[in-house]
Amino acid sequence: MKRIILAALAAAPFALYAAGPDKAFKDCSTKASHLTKKSELMTTAKVKEDAAKKAALATAGEGASIVKGGIEVESGCLVYSYHVKAKGAKDQNEVFVDAGTGAILKQEHESAARAAVEKPVDKTKEAAGKAKEKVTGEPSTNQAMKKGG
Repeated sequence: MKRIILAALAAAPFALYAAGPDKAFKDCSTKASHLTKKSELMTTAKVKEDAAKKAALATAGEGASIVKGGIEVESGCLVYSYHVKAKGAKDQNEVFVDAGTGAILKQEHESAARAAVEKPVDKTKEAAGKAKEKVTGEPSTNQAMKKGG
């Protein structure tokens, strides 16, 4: 049984790679590497963060709010990814905004249950970000989002 589980875990990355990049991101305007520092991603983006937030909020209507998000690399594309919650809704949508054009590339629905599962991961990331900030003296991605936006 352990061998089957190990084999499945070892095969998963290859299956994802074989599936190829998400088709929603094939027409993105700006390519980037996952290894690029956030500061470099921000200078590469042609669309400012405020404009990207407005575009993401526009997908959910009046009174919507951004739960979390920021600039990132998704399937090799430079995007702003925001979790947007419509007024009065329990669920949220993850909205991907092209950092070069401001166009909405993709939206993914996330149930309240899935969002609750992500919260412990976010707490771990937050703790790691604080530790990184102490060591390097520079704000981490998570800490910059909390302070700036």
